[in-house]
Formats: sequence, structure tokens, C-alpha cells
Amino acid sequence: MRTIPENLAAHLTAGATTLCHCWRLIRRDGTAFGFTDHDRDISFGGVNYAARSGLEAAEATAELGFAVGGGEVAGALVSAGLTEDDISSGLYDDASVETWLVNWSNVDERVLLDIGSIGEIRRADGGFVAEVRGLMHRFDEERGRLFRATCSADLGDTQCGVNLSASAYSDTGTVTRTDGALSIAASGIGFADGWCNAGRLTWFTSDNAGVSVQIKVHRAISGTDEFDLWQRAPQAIKAGDTFRVTAGCDKTHATCRRKFDNVANFRGFPHMPGNDFIIRMPQQGEPGLDGGSFFR
Repeated sequence: MRTIPENLAAHLTAGATTLCHCWRLIRRDGTAFGFTDHDRDISFGGVNYAARSGLEAAEATAELGFAVGGGEVAGALVSAGLTEDDISSGLYDDASVETWLVNWSNVDERVLLDIGSIGEIRRADGGFVAEVRGLMHRFDEERGRLFRATCSADLGDTQCGVNLSASAYSDTGTVTRTDGALSIAASGIGFADGWCNAGRLTWFTSDNAGVSVQIKVHRAISGTDEFDLWQRAPQAIKAGDTFRVTAGCDKTHATCRRKFDNVANFRGFPHMPGNDFIIRMPQQGEPGLDGGSFFR
């Protein structure tokens, strides 16, 4: 149960109120912004909440139990700090959001309504609508280690241990042909066809410098490497832009053994019987049903 401060409760019962919403947004890189739907800037707690940002709150819901509540915030992409390029780059993905109800005539009269995180962001015609998810959505996320056939580590992380800076697993290239958004071609990469499927491409010298995206498909054709990307680049890709690509992994035991020689660090359970085996009916006289290993 939320406790409303006495001074704010008295204001709410006074008849006429002077209330507004304030949002404190903390991006993935740690940069914090404050916004309000009031027509003047408001400051409290060491944060300035900017007005004239075009933000307004839509209907919010609260759910019992473990259901995910939340709401939406709509606004315009203006100079208050929210830019379409930053949103496209993923800086606001899963950003933390505090929602405050504030008496703008006396900011000491305020209450924290909710803490959530940014979910889906929809953009159109210079505006955006951001989904704000309640804390319960964290229970829908994968935590800890799961028993499954594929590897739970990400290629190159501390659990995996593969050194992606090695020449066998990474290379640099220069764009020779592109559609400007999702497909590029380069020469001189030197990897086999499909080697970088599910790998990552990081931009070096371009308007997208520092942005990293996952590779959908890698094709090596007659000395030319073509890459299709899963995510559109924030800025238009141009011929001459440079990048770094790394090998990809489909997280299977066979790929870990053959491509990376890294079975000792494999974080999956490849010999687990699958669902088809578990639910099918055994046949009389069928071999392999004596309690022994299926793989020896």
C-alpha cells in the first residue's frame, strides 16, 4: 500500500489542486533526464524536470499478484534530450523510469507513484510513445542457469572465454556498397561464407561510430562479403564507412567444438532427451531402453 505524505494528502482534499506528473529517466549509459507535463520547469532532489518537452502520461494500470502493470508516456522528439538517433541506437532500451505526482506550487508535496522501465518505443512523424513496464516484468526475464540443450553463455563473455579479438574471430572492413540501412557489402574480410551469422558488427569511423548490431546473414561471394543486419542503423550508412565484424555462434555443442574448440566452457546440456523422446510411446524390443547412456 502506498503512503501519501500528509502535506500532499491535505492538498488533495483542499478542492482545487495544482498537480502535475514528473518523470526521471535513467538511460543504459547512466545519463539521467527529467521531464514534466507542467508548463514550467520543476526542480527537486537535485534533478531539473524540463517543461515544454511535449510529454504527457496516458492511462496506467496496476495489477495484483505477479501480473505486469504499467502505462505509456507520449511526446515529441525535441531538444529536451530525447532524440530519434539515441532511441534507434538502443540507449533507451530498458531505461529506468520514476513517475512522480507533484504539487507544482510546492514541490515538497510529492509522492513516488511508480518505478518501472522502458519497454517498446513506437516512433512516427517526429513523435514517440514509450511503454512503461512495472517492476513485475522482471519475473518474466531469464535468471540464473537453465537446463537446455543450447549454451546459455554469450560468445566472448567471461563464461564462454573465447577471445573475439583474435584474428580468427574478428576482422575489419570498409563499406563498398550499401542500401543505407540494413545491408552492406565489403571486400577483403577473408571469412568463410556464413562465418559471421549471428555475430556482431561495430561501426568505427562513420556517423554510427560506436553502434553495435547483430548480423542476420553473412555471405561470402567471389571475394566480396555481404552482411544483412537485424537492426537498422541510426544514421544512413555510406560507402567508405569502416567497421569490425566478429564470428557468430548458434550456441550448439557441435559449433562450440568445431568452430571454437571450446567444449570445456560449453554452458548447455546437449545430451538431454528432447520433448519428442519424452512424450512418445516406447516400442517393445526397442534398443536403448535399458537405462544406459544414449550416447555411448
